[in-house]
Amino acid sequence: MSSEKAARTSAKKQIRNKSVRSATRTSVVAAFKSIADSDQPQAAGAVKQAIRALDKAAKSGIVHSNNAARRKSRLMKRFHSLASEG
Repeated sequence: MSSEKAARTSAKKQIRNKSVRSATRTSVVAAFKSIADSDQPQAAGAVKQAIRALDKAAKSGIVHSNNAARRKSRLMKRFHSLASEG
């Protein structure tokens, strides 16, 4: 039956998407932590990596494109406030 195949396919996608979503969240949290530590060079690299992860997740449909855009905006806003301080 096609519904059984759809269930198998969905389960495979769910496993793959879960790891990508988790890695994306981890990179975003790491970026926020490096911004909080006020280490600008390290924060710049972490922000770049987080934005890349969000873009890739949005492109493959793992997160909605508006969700990724909102998270990138918040991340950049916080990063630029660090840059303006120091």
